[in-house]
Amino acid sequence: MFMKQRSIPVCIILSLVTCGLYSLYWMVVMTDDVNRLSGRQRPSGGTALLLTIVTCGIYGIYWAYQMGEALYNAKAQRGIPGSSNGVLYLILEIVFAIAGWCLMQDEINKLIVASGNGNYGNGTY
Repeated sequence: MFMKQRSIPVCIILSLVTCGLYSLYWMVVMTDDVNRLSGRQRPSGGTALLLTIVTCGIYGIYWAYQMGEALYNAKAQRGIPGSSNGVLYLILEIVFAIAGWCLMQDEINKLIVASGNGNYGNGTY
């Protein structure tokens, strides 16, 4: 499936303008993109969002850690050196979640480029 890079400033602005509604969509698509990039099957973006809502955000902290681990695995599969940012994303999810999400999206964008599977600036965010 074709994945699209997302503009981080646009994601932040849309999240603020929509009073956080866009951030729900952003979480879903980030999770699905990382699943595709890393080859893992679960949880889907919708499931991760639902679990985060049902647990009043507690699952979101675990989700952030898992995203870091999955991104590390995706980089390793492509021979890209780096370390796991799971703990960093976990801490940022507790302290200032949007910063962690921006770092995740940056990693996703880089992996999409490295995979040769993306289109930037086509109007889809």
